Amino acid sequence: MASERDDFSLSGPLHLTAVDWMVREMILCTFSCRTNVHHRRSVAASLVQGVYIVERDRQQKREGSQALASPWWEFFNFQMLGQLKDDVDSSIFGAIYKFKPPASHSNLSADGCPCYVIAFRGTINKPDSLTRDLELDVHIIRNGLHSTSRFEIAMQAVRNMVASVGSSNVWLAGHSLGSAMALLAGKTMAKTGIFLESFLFNSPFLSAPIERIKDKKVKHGIRIAGSVITAGLALAMKKNNHNNRSGDPFLALSAWVPCLFVNPADHICSEYVGYFEHRKKMEEIGVGGIERLATQHSLGGLFMSAMGKESEPIHLIPSANLTVNLTPSPDFKQAHGIHQWWRPDLHLESILYKYK
Repeated sequence: MASERDDFSLSGPLHLTAVDWMVREMILCTFSCRTNVHHRRSVAASLVQGVYIVERDRQQKREGSQALASPWWEFFNFQMLGQLKDDVDSSIFGAIYKFKPPASHSNLSADGCPCYVIAFRGTINKPDSLTRDLELDVHIIRNGLHSTSRFEIAMQAVRNMVASVGSSNVWLAGHSLGSAMALLAGKTMAKTGIFLESFLFNSPFLSAPIERIKDKKVKHGIRIAGSVITAGLALAMKKNNHNNRSGDPFLALSAWVPCLFVNPADHICSEYVGYFEHRKKMEEIGVGGIERLATQHSLGGLFMSAMGKESEPIHLIPSANLTVNLTPSPDFKQAHGIHQWWRPDLHLESILYKYK
């Protein structure tokens, strides 16, 4: 879903007149985080918003002084190095930014500043890009985003940047469809031992809306039943396929800890809350082994695999720094929008989940 705001003066984080990259709130940070998390989150969200506005500038033929996008990155001392364009409809779906700090920032690594950020937008509800964006949304539902040309373009850009400047200098960021793109790119790199700092806003989690159930006992019971069924099917398929691979495939990814931002009022991403909480509860009641197997699979993915179709759900990840926006949202548009993540008055709850 779209979340572009054309007027920076009305919606941007202008309260951040100076970005503080130093240590402030370690409890809210990822395993490797060394910076002020509110500022990091706000900047990452603004760079994603920049991609939205660049594409809207293109669609509305706004050029030169008429273009509205550049404040979204220039305000934070970034420059846009390049744009990522879809080969089907030529829409701009991503951008590569380079941090150009003031003279006072002589040591970027010591300050915790990002050197480069690759950001991806979500779906824009406008005719020039809607058809292609919705096609990509369907690919997410079918666990087929990895096979699309847009993802191949994104993945090549990530690989090239990492090869050129090093993984410690590259951040990933995305919202909604773009968050799924960033998540899949981060997982792909993590499988090779390269862990990129990642900011995933309202990332889609494809599941029945269990989190909406108010009765906690009923909700927990449904999740336990789901885990048992999923783990049983996964184990049966493994035996039937004579799969002799040893080890835990999630373990190789566990050192990658993306920053995951969700709103419980947004049904597109809210299941991440229950996904991680349930894993913790299963450990507490002594059946963590079942959940460690179940958490790597989805019923839909297992059925697709049983039909002989490769299917690895994008949304299943071993570790994350999960930040939940508990600020009341009046409607779905507010709950799913990228603009919520740079507000200075948010009521946030953040928990680090590390897969063991």
